[in-house]
Amino acid sequence: MAILVYVETENGSPKKSSLEAATYGAAVGKHLGKKVVAVVAENNAANLATLGNYGITEVLQVKTDQALASDVVAAIIAEAAQKISAEVVVLSKTTVIDAVAPILGIKLEAAVASNVIALPDFANGFVVRKGVFTGKGFADVKLESNVKVLTIKKNAVVVQTTGGSASVAELSMTVPASAVAVTEVQKQTGDILLPEADLVVSAGRGMKGAENWGMVEELAKTLGAATACSKPVSDMDWRPHHEHVGQTGIKVSPNLYIALGISGAIQHLAGVNSSKVIVVVNKDPEAPFFKSADYGIVGDVFEVIPKLTAAIKSAM
Repeated sequence: MAILVYVETENGSPKKSSLEAATYGAAVGKHLGKKVVAVVAENNAANLATLGNYGITEVLQVKTDQALASDVVAAIIAEAAQKISAEVVVLSKTTVIDAVAPILGIKLEAAVASNVIALPDFANGFVVRKGVFTGKGFADVKLESNVKVLTIKKNAVVVQTTGGSASVAELSMTVPASAVAVTEVQKQTGDILLPEADLVVSAGRGMKGAENWGMVEELAKTLGAATACSKPVSDMDWRPHHEHVGQTGIKVSPNLYIALGISGAIQHLAGVNSSKVIVVVNKDPEAPFFKSADYGIVGDVFEVIPKLTAAIKSAM
């Protein structure tokens, strides 16, 4: 019996969110006295042994260069879980994993808890706390099945290192063809990828046009943040669609989310209200976003953004 962690990679290296999942899995494994195994589906993943520094004892590498749709990811994880008789499967919560987790639940006859925000309470079985109502509340759920599948909310776990090293072995399997026809893969570019960002600077129609985005990018660069936008902005092609955050876009959970010239419609809030701190800048004092903000500035973004950038630079 073991704990299995699914590790996603970017350019051959584990993503930060997967290191959070590894830390979580290691803590569960330590409590249960079980070894912690990672499964990685990547041809060119490098330095996988370093996952031992995050509590992983063994890495199973599935070598594949095909596009990993949700059904393929689920098949890979399920085979790895069955090979090691995993009793807990830990994944970082992403858009893809939101589709993978229920498939795993069926394949492994497992209970599934998504958006988990804390380590299990073992005092009365296996009880996990999860975010509900798009992050506005939480629920404690007792999982009673033999196998449990958990998806961990980004930034809910602080990455911890142990100084160890993991063994690496190839998991030989026939990777199934996806039932989804993948016609094109477009990878997000930029210094900081939005789904992994701890800091996000986002802007909306209040910027009045794509030609004014330079000040948004300068603020983001000053903070070391990723850039994002509202749906209308991406629909008008002011910004690329992979920057769209909201109910129908990317859902983010950064430590800091700065919203510039975004009114705060409920569809946008559904994708960002898991952020730990929200700062809103809008000239309309009645903008709905202020009701969800931790800090708000009523003012013209064209005046506030340069002053905010200058103040941050002077404080660095």
